[in-house]
Amino acid sequence: MASDLQMSPQLEQIHGEIRDNFRALANGFQRLDKMKDSNRQSKQLEELTGKMRECKRLIKDLDREIKDEEARNPPEVNKRLNDEKQSMIKELNSYVALRKTYMNSLGNKKVELFDMGGASEPTADENVQMASAMSNQELIHAGNKTMDETDQAIERSKMVVEQTLEVGTQTAVTLKGQTDQMGRIVNELDTIQFSIKKASQLVKEIGRQVATDKCIMLFLFLIVCGVIAIIIVKIVNPSNKSIRDIPGLAPPAPARRLLSIPEGHGTF
Repeated sequence: MASDLQMSPQLEQIHGEIRDNFRALANGFQRLDKMKDSNRQSKQLEELTGKMRECKRLIKDLDREIKDEEARNPPEVNKRLNDEKQSMIKELNSYVALRKTYMNSLGNKKVELFDMGGASEPTADENVQMASAMSNQELIHAGNKTMDETDQAIERSKMVVEQTLEVGTQTAVTLKGQTDQMGRIVNELDTIQFSIKKASQLVKEIGRQVATDKCIMLFLFLIVCGVIAIIIVKIVNPSNKSIRDIPGLAPPAPARRLLSIPEGHGTF
């Protein structure tokens, strides 16, 4: 039936990949029947579970392509494509039920193929009965429901990723602001250090100037003291010729003596 369908290249590629996975599932379950080691059987079931997940994704892609091309295809072609999709969903459900049977035989009843939100799964026999009792439309509805739940899980994951990216962006902005602030602080510290250096140089210059002024004042004080000492020596010992007269300072006047006249003598 599939070879007679009119499909676009994209649909043909997806349809071919689904059929390849179905063949791989059939061969895998045949090999599983021949295995006796429980460890090998568990490993084989894990590989088959991965194939089933891949089939589920491909059927979902097939459904999207069929809906996209529905307006361009004749009604008869659309009906045959939907029938083919329903047949694939039914075949996938049969493999799921078969997997449940093997899982029960291995004593591992809690391993799930599809995430059903933590709900308890029916047994393998119940799955077989449910799949056989459901109509094609019900199977499609069940498959679409599972796909929708997977889409919701993906959307939740996307929201978590977006929130993580938003937090990362805010953190990067905050770090950039702190980096800029640290740069400004470093520049201010450099300015303060330069000001302190200039102030230190100015204090040293003022200190040298004060020391020079003190030396000059000391020399002037010594000169004044020397002049005062010379003046004192000149006044006390004017006959000392070892000290030259100070310009502008007159020598002391000589002492005047009166001539005494004896009594009885007259004046000439």
